[in-house]
Amino acid sequence: MSETPRILIADDNEPNVELLEAYLTGLDAEIAIAVDGQDTLDKVKAFKPHLLLLDIMMPKLSGFEVCQRIKSDPKTSGIMVLMVTALSELGDIERGVAAGTDDFLSKPVNKVELLKRVENMLKLRTISDEVERLRRYIEEMERRDEGS
Repeated sequence: MSETPRILIADDNEPNVELLEAYLTGLDAEIAIAVDGQDTLDKVKAFKPHLLLLDIMMPKLSGFEVCQRIKSDPKTSGIMVLMVTALSELGDIERGVAAGTDDFLSKPVNKVELLKRVENMLKLRTISDEVERLRRYIEEMERRDEGS
C-alpha cells in the first residue's frame, strides 16, 4: 500500500481498545478510535480507514448495523471489516456475513492471529485498489480507442 494504512478500532470497552492498540503498535499504520456505532460511522467518513476492527455489541448502533451501512454505501464499501467479537453463535456469524463483514476474530484476541489477519486484509485491500485502478485505466484506453 503506497500510503500509510489507516485502521479504525471501534469498541465501547476501553480495555479492549487499549489491548488492540497495543497489539498493533508495531505496525506502520495510523490508528483511530470510535466508541459507539454512530461514532464509528462519523469516523469512517472523516478518517477514511482502510480497515475497520469492529466490535459487534456497541451502544447506539450494533456492529452488524454499522457494517451493513458501510458495505451498502459505494463510498465506503471497499473498507475491509474485521468483526472482533465475543459472540460465537452460528446465528451471529451468519448475521455478520449478511451484513457484509470480511472476516471474524474471536475474543479474547490472540496477538499473532490479529496481526496476521490485519496484514492479510491490508494486502487484500491493496490488491483490490490496484485492480480497480487498472480497470479504470483499461476503460479509459477503450474510450480513447473508440474516439479515434
